[in-house]
Amino acid sequence: MPGNPKGDRRERELVNRLDEAGFAVMRAPASGSSTDRELPDVLAGDADVFYAVEAKSSSGKPIYLTGEEVEALIYFARNFGASPKVGVRFDREDWYFFHPSDLHTTDGGNYRVKKETAIEDGQTIEDLKAAGEEAGSDRSVAEVLNAVEQGVLSADEAAEMLE
Repeated sequence: MPGNPKGDRRERELVNRLDEAGFAVMRAPASGSSTDRELPDVLAGDADVFYAVEAKSSSGKPIYLTGEEVEALIYFARNFGASPKVGVRFDREDWYFFHPSDLHTTDGGNYRVKKETAIEDGQTIEDLKAAGEEAGSDRSVAEVLNAVEQGVLSADEAAEMLE
C-alpha cells in the first residue's frame, strides 16, 4: 500500500517541530483512509493546552478539506478535550494553523486555505505555544483562588502569589 509519502513526511516534520517547541506530541498513523475511526493526524499538548491537528500540505495551490474531514476533526477534538486545528504547510513556508471556524467555506460546504491567507492570518507554532502559556497562567489563577476557598492559602498569600 503506497500511501502518501509526501504527506507522511510532512506529518513527521510537524511532529518534530512541535516536539522541538516543547509539546508532547504523537502522530496518529491510523488517521485518514486507513481506518474507519475519525482520527486527527497529530495530537499535541503541553499540560496547559491540547491540540488535535489535521495536517495538509501543498506546493502552492490552495488546500482544500472536505466538510466531513473538518466535522470529524471537531468531533474528535471535542470528545478528547483538545482544540481543533487545521495545520497547513506550503512549500518553502512554515506551518500555519487555523481553528476550523476561521477557514473559508466554499459554496459546496468544503473548506479552503490559500497560501497568502496562511501567511497573513495563520497561527505559528510559537502562537500555539503562547496560547498554552496564557491558558496555564489562567489555570494558575484559578488554582490559587481555589486554594483560598479551601483555606489552604490566606487572601494575602494569594495576592502575593498573583503579583
